[in-house]
Amino acid sequence: MALKAAGRPSAETLLLWEREQARLRTRVLHGDTEAWQRDAAFSGLRRVGGVDVSFVRGDDSRACASLVVLSFPELQVVYEDSHLVRLKAPYVSGFLAFREVPFLVELVQRLQEKEPGLTPQVLLVDGNGVLHQRDLPCIGVAKKLLQVDGLENNSLHKEKIMSLQAGGDTFPLMGNSGTVLGMALKSHDHSTKPLYVSVGHRISLEVAVRLTHHCCRFRIPEPIRQADIRSREYIRRTLGTPGSPAQMRARSREEQRPKAYPKGGPGPAGPPKDSGRGPSPDLEDLQLCFQEQQDGQPEGTGHHEDSGLRTPSPPWEDDL
Repeated sequence: MALKAAGRPSAETLLLWEREQARLRTRVLHGDTEAWQRDAAFSGLRRVGGVDVSFVRGDDSRACASLVVLSFPELQVVYEDSHLVRLKAPYVSGFLAFREVPFLVELVQRLQEKEPGLTPQVLLVDGNGVLHQRDLPCIGVAKKLLQVDGLENNSLHKEKIMSLQAGGDTFPLMGNSGTVLGMALKSHDHSTKPLYVSVGHRISLEVAVRLTHHCCRFRIPEPIRQADIRSREYIRRTLGTPGSPAQMRARSREEQRPKAYPKGGPGPAGPPKDSGRGPSPDLEDLQLCFQEQQDGQPEGTGHHEDSGLRTPSPPWEDDL
């Protein structure tokens, strides 16, 4: 469907998107379906994935889509894939999925073709909601509150945030409808800003929150954090942006690391032996229906609060 010259989809396209969102809602499962989800220590969980999209500064249609897979519970990267992409759909509030999903689908497809044994058993998505896939449990993890159904980042909400004392503390996000839409999570003892965890697909909210906390070395869960780091570094390396001395040293170390461990010969970190994979995901049903991180952001821009390629702040500022 062609886009209008001003960059906004036609009314017909928006209607089709709304219908697709409604269709997907009927297929989402909000309960635990895997044995490892019912184990307090997540026994049987060996691989967790993360996806992210980073935008090139000054170009709201050019970005880098990234997928990483980490071993669990070691949280060592065992697979990564990043690609520069050209986004054709504009940013429209409430329809972020239709802007970014095709590139994330392609990354998962490439993983299954190249290293099927490294397919993640659960996927963490940088956003609110669902990367919906019939055979792949998914969790939405956002850095900002999506203000819907009466949820507001007001003084009461800020008081609740102040009540979170230690890593793992939470409070529910209940809308005016009486529905618990997610949980605010203090992911790290030293973090002053919570994460907003929402059920994606084939996982309960309680398990989604616990697993997200288990994946946090810093404020942001490691699968998403690594996807973000590697997508930005891929842009810098590809486009020739030099970065800071610290980034250049990190880049030098990273370039010596294999992108994916070959079958039968994992690298130093090495993924743990698999105790048995579940059915291979049916990628024809992979759909993205997570909402934007910040409602009401101007159209035509990327959804990340830092969509450019500025020199990042020290890790204790960005990650805690």
